[in-house]
Amino acid sequence: MIDSSQLPGAFEPITYDEDRAEVFIALESPSGFGKSTLGKLLSRRWNGCVIHTLASPHNEWSREAGTLMPLPQLAFYLSGLLHVSDRARQALTIGPVIADRYTSSVVACQAAIHGATTSEVDRLLFPFRPYLVVPDVTFYLRCSEETLRSRLEQKPDYKQDDADLFGIPGRFKSLVDSFEAVAADDPTAVMLETDGLTPNDLVHAVTAHMETIRA
Repeated sequence: MIDSSQLPGAFEPITYDEDRAEVFIALESPSGFGKSTLGKLLSRRWNGCVIHTLASPHNEWSREAGTLMPLPQLAFYLSGLLHVSDRARQALTIGPVIADRYTSSVVACQAAIHGATTSEVDRLLFPFRPYLVVPDVTFYLRCSEETLRSRLEQKPDYKQDDADLFGIPGRFKSLVDSFEAVAADDPTAVMLETDGLTPNDLVHAVTAHMETIRA
């Protein structure tokens, strides 16, 4: 349940049914692990909505955000996260919602990029936690380095984040370690091994898990 008691009235989130029947899940991992493909397939399977942490208009400003110093850069991604939480509240009145990245990505990526610990980044986000819709389940996608390299070679929308994974020394390991650290402290976490599985296999695995916990 969301506790907005720490927020001044004018800044409270819009109200919605916290005992909703619709499911809200988040897909988390570094770039290239298959979150976007899985999110699209799940949204079709469940007749739901898939949203990204940097939804419009934030996605249009992401290139400029990369030039900011660490704290304003974090503030930019936090702003996007708060905006997506509002969008999730609205979408949950209609159907299931799948977030392609959410709070864990902001914490893990900012920690890895700026050489901070996930607990240090999380402490900066802590005052805003009451505003954020908490996912029913957060699926953390895992795969081997060999599998990831193969997937990146075939990825049609290859981006700078993908290039940085192995182009910047230590980036891949620091990201993986950061996501593992975040997942270890996340009560909604479910680890999802993806090696040797097709996107449809993962859809079945996620759907089966949700049917089990909501039975």
